[in-house]
Amino acid sequence: MKKSKRAKKISQIVGEERKLTTLEVIDLLKKCPKLKFDESIEVSMKLGVDPKKSDQQVRGTVSLPHGSGKSLKVLVFAKANKVQEALDAGADFAGAEEYVEKVKGGWLDFNAVVATPDMMREVGKLGRILGPRSLMPTPKSGTVTQDVKKAVKEIKAGKVEFKVDKNGVINTILGKLSFENKKIIENFEVFIAAITKAKPSTCKGTYIKNLVLSTTMGPGLAIDLQALNII
Repeated sequence: MKKSKRAKKISQIVGEERKLTTLEVIDLLKKCPKLKFDESIEVSMKLGVDPKKSDQQVRGTVSLPHGSGKSLKVLVFAKANKVQEALDAGADFAGAEEYVEKVKGGWLDFNAVVATPDMMREVGKLGRILGPRSLMPTPKSGTVTQDVKKAVKEIKAGKVEFKVDKNGVINTILGKLSFENKKIIENFEVFIAAITKAKPSTCKGTYIKNLVLSTTMGPGLAIDLQALNII
């Protein structure tokens, strides 16, 4: 396949494949030809767990100190005074059965979902729609709660959810390419700490097998795990 001018330029900048420090990876990603939009910086890691086993699921949430740089639309399933509480906290949409029906009809103009416990009977009916998109609210992630104000504010401030997929891989956003290096590294360190803390007690051997940083339309560069002391 013929390479584009941008792809050729990236190859020249990145050079041959090798393991790098976090700062080296960020520097190289920033040297790649810029696009017309602010690309996201994404992390992808392969874990040494068996996702088929219920006791080796890795999931949770983490509040990035400098946010993800992504503007999220939050939908809150709630009733009565909790609706106004959610809207006052910054939720983009809030309501009860009317929003359940709207989602059933194919509406998906939101990036995060919060629900009060009394709404979960109805929200549970949306499992086939929200589940595959990692939008289903859960108590463990703090998105099934009576304190909708806190949940909405955390999401808007940069709280991100992570979950291992069927291949043992976790993917999430760490920030924007325009962020200062220091802010990207601090977000990265907080995220790695959360993943390390979420290690299942039944996981034996190497936990984090591979770790790559990339941009939305840029190269994926491997980080030297020994340099991070997390092997």
